[in-house]
Amino acid sequence: MRVVIIGQQDFGKGVLDAFLGRGDEVLGVFCAPEKEGTKADSLRLAAQNNSIPVYQFASLKSEEATMTMRRLYPDLGIMAYVVQFAPPDFVSIPQYGTIQYHPSLLPKHRGPSSINWAIINGDKETGFTIFRPTDGLDEGPIILQQHVAIGDHDTVGSLYFNALFPLGVAAMVEAADLIFEGRHKEVIQDEGEASYEGWCRTMEARINWYSHVDYLYNLIRGCNPAPGAWTLLGDKKIQLFDVKKQVFRTFGAVHGRIGEITEVGPVSFKITAQGGYIEVFKLKHEEGKKITANEFIKTYAIQEGMVMNS
Repeated sequence: MRVVIIGQQDFGKGVLDAFLGRGDEVLGVFCAPEKEGTKADSLRLAAQNNSIPVYQFASLKSEEATMTMRRLYPDLGIMAYVVQFAPPDFVSIPQYGTIQYHPSLLPKHRGPSSINWAIINGDKETGFTIFRPTDGLDEGPIILQQHVAIGDHDTVGSLYFNALFPLGVAAMVEAADLIFEGRHKEVIQDEGEASYEGWCRTMEARINWYSHVDYLYNLIRGCNPAPGAWTLLGDKKIQLFDVKKQVFRTFGAVHGRIGEITEVGPVSFKITAQGGYIEVFKLKHEEGKKITANEFIKTYAIQEGMVMNS
């Protein structure tokens, strides 16, 4: 099979490695231009290490991008973690069209932060979809889906790297084979079941300690590792990462003011919220790197009675 990879970073590299590993011919790689001072694109590096042409157009809507795809004329286009809009006249050029990966069970959780929102919303299950890209965001016909359970302690990082990433790479290859062999079906998405969420960014990641502890626990997990759920201690930004929750049936069983550090232990400390406590094990002060709660307690002289501000 002759393919072109459109994507970036580790997932794109994983897909590239999978197709190369089984002997497919990768004619070229399209990836977004890299900003100065940012992490080098691992997909670009892998392509260059394998002597595969790399194309970094400012826009895939450009005539230059379209002409390049026409010149390559692959059997199939493979969109693996794409941040640029790929128009229909670009993705329709390959002989068998193009397929795209999205880390949710479409049509639910369309949008750029689907893994984050599935956890934040308290979903017990998510998954991924391989579909045909169209001019609508994540709206194309579905070729393949796989369900993945969200564990009670899963974070964005654990869910992605332990399940959605490796299973998704394998599914891209499977979907490509189904199409190439003419064995695939395309299922139109049910718009009545569709949902969309925008980016999960700093504003969305702010902790309001007056929220219920169940929601806060999901928010912190759904922002770990990025963008990092945060609060304020004085005027300093504190991001929380590894946490547990303690939930009580009655509000009277919960001690301390909302946002108050009510217990400081050898490896953690507890913060009061509605309905219980958030127990913190790993966090980041705005002036440093991620550290354990023990290090944080010693470094910043954390004591019971201090209050985190919403």
